[in-house]
Amino acid sequence: MSGRHSAESAALLPRELHRPTGQHRTTFQAPTRAALAAAARESRTYTPSARRSTSRGIRNLARAGVFIVAAGMASVTALPAYAMMPTGTNPVATTVNAGQTFVDEAAAPPTQTLDVDADSQVAALSATRDSYASTDMSVIQAARDAEAAAAQAAADAIAAAAAAVETASTSSSSSSSSTPRTFAAPQGGYSGEAVVAYAEQFVGVVPYGWGANPNDSFGCDGLTQYVYGQFGISLPRGVDHQSALATQISKGEAVAGDLVVWPGEHIGIYDGAGGVIHSPDFGRFVEHAHNLWGSPVYYRL
Repeated sequence: MSGRHSAESAALLPRELHRPTGQHRTTFQAPTRAALAAAARESRTYTPSARRSTSRGIRNLARAGVFIVAAGMASVTALPAYAMMPTGTNPVATTVNAGQTFVDEAAAPPTQTLDVDADSQVAALSATRDSYASTDMSVIQAARDAEAAAAQAAADAIAAAAAAVETASTSSSSSSSSTPRTFAAPQGGYSGEAVVAYAEQFVGVVPYGWGANPNDSFGCDGLTQYVYGQFGISLPRGVDHQSALATQISKGEAVAGDLVVWPGEHIGIYDGAGGVIHSPDFGRFVEHAHNLWGSPVYYRL
């Protein structure tokens, strides 16, 4: 019992008390008064001097900045007055702008008139880009003038043609009414060749119209009615009415003097060689067409 209690008491003791012999123990020694006094003197001599040098540099920088700002403000304030000085006292104005910077507020403001020929300016401009060049305005205007001239010429030509047709028609009508034409009578008896020869004298002479007389005009059925009437064959007016009195034949059977009919539309006298003598349309005269068109039907009287 006493032995265990002795062991526990030994464990509670500080290590230094039961440290094995032969080891050195570290001990704290308090600084002496001389050491403390030396440290205090060193701190008084070092720290204030460093602080004084730092504050001195900051004050110098601040003074330099204030000086620079003040000089800039003074130069800006003095610049307008310097620039507005009269000629002769302002060397900058005299040198730079020939002394024209002085402004007299009492004088009236100057006026300036600028005349610009916009058309010549635009015409003089030209631009090229990517091997393409802009067209000069004179070229464009010339093209416009040429188009206008061509259109006017075409209109004049149409008007002249219409006037000529009207004049020819009027003169033909007036001459027909004032001086009757004289046409040759049929030669010989009735035959296809005689019919064609008699109808030939009206070609290019008698105009197209509603009439059935060479002294007036010939419609297509008026021509056939008049020509065949000179040979004693009476025909009514109207394409279908005339063909109804005849006998239809084939194209291979057709000879000179037969009728060539476009049913319900047109009629003429077959020339025996693939053509027809007929009165075509308004503004035209009796003509001899040497080629047929469409799908005509042939009739014999």
